[in-house]
Amino acid sequence: MDSYPNVRSERMRIYHFLNEEFGLKDLREKRLMISNIMELNDPFEFFFLETSDRNFRESIKAGKKSAAKQFGVICFSANWKNPVQWSHYANRHKGICLGFDVPIDCLEKVTYVNERVHHNGELNISDVMELMKTKYIDWKYEEEYRAFIELKEDENGIYYSDFSDNLKLKRVVVGAESKLTRKDVDAALGDLSPDVEVFKARPAFKKFEITKNKNEKLWT
Repeated sequence: MDSYPNVRSERMRIYHFLNEEFGLKDLREKRLMISNIMELNDPFEFFFLETSDRNFRESIKAGKKSAAKQFGVICFSANWKNPVQWSHYANRHKGICLGFDVPIDCLEKVTYVNERVHHNGELNISDVMELMKTKYIDWKYEEEYRAFIELKEDENGIYYSDFSDNLKLKRVVVGAESKLTRKDVDAALGDLSPDVEVFKARPAFKKFEITKNKNEKLWT
């Protein structure tokens, strides 16, 4: 990631789901959009703590706004095979899923909790980090990892993180219902094409999961 220019550590394969339009755009431009913390799709982001006290609630809101001015986030999953992920984040299996090798030191694993937690006193730095990576347990199916990235230069108010050694594209999985051809994907990849595995997905025959379609003749 841009904010970790010299990280050297064990790497893990993580996945980012996109619809067709933005997926191809990101491949062509060799970058991912950084999400605004204030615009994430869970209203309980930063609010896993119990906030019945008004002053405490307002302090967390202010802290969230302050953090959003300094950092953005890219959300990943450890698993590309979950059909719910494809439905929610890849336009009902019509989009694509990008697999990256990323140093573990660049990532924060999301923790999932059953209940909101009572907290006494002021929040320290460790508490704030927990706020940024703790979610309600019903989101557990996402198996989420997050990269928090310092916001630097924007393009019309949008921030991006370029593909790099710390965000190395290794795989493109094309959704089971996608009309994209291999030629479409290769054209978007450009000079990255020889180093990236590309394949079509399909629903598994024996499990509730998405799997690789090994019959290449069905996808050209």
